[in-house]
Amino acid sequence: MQRESKGYALIVGLFCILGLLIYGAYSPARKAQKQQIFCFSFVKDVKTQAVEKHMRDFAALRHEIPQVVGYTAGKTFIAGESTNEYDAMHYLTFQNEDDMKAFIKSAPYQHFVDENKANWSKTLVVNADIQP
Repeated sequence: MQRESKGYALIVGLFCILGLLIYGAYSPARKAQKQQIFCFSFVKDVKTQAVEKHMRDFAALRHEIPQVVGYTAGKTFIAGESTNEYDAMHYLTFQNEDDMKAFIKSAPYQHFVDENKANWSKTLVVNADIQP
């Protein structure tokens, strides 16, 4: 009889683990509440390779810094205009302000800044709440 009880407990335990795995696989992703947009203007006559390195290096941060919920980027343009105030932007989403601060203070982001800042003439960071 005791052996039978252990068998049932094992089956119930396995179903619980299976249920948690399924829940984890289908539960919604972390919800972003905050957004941060980094805009960069590059120095005059910056080399294309330096701009591409900047874009690659910033994009890699999303994998190195766990607080980043979402990331997109691109080179900026204004329809019908030949020049822009900023050349590139990076759009990040976070769960909260503490995560945004952790991103800015992180060693990978600070390394990115140190490696690329010589190519920037100006920067702008815009923080905002994500509206439902």
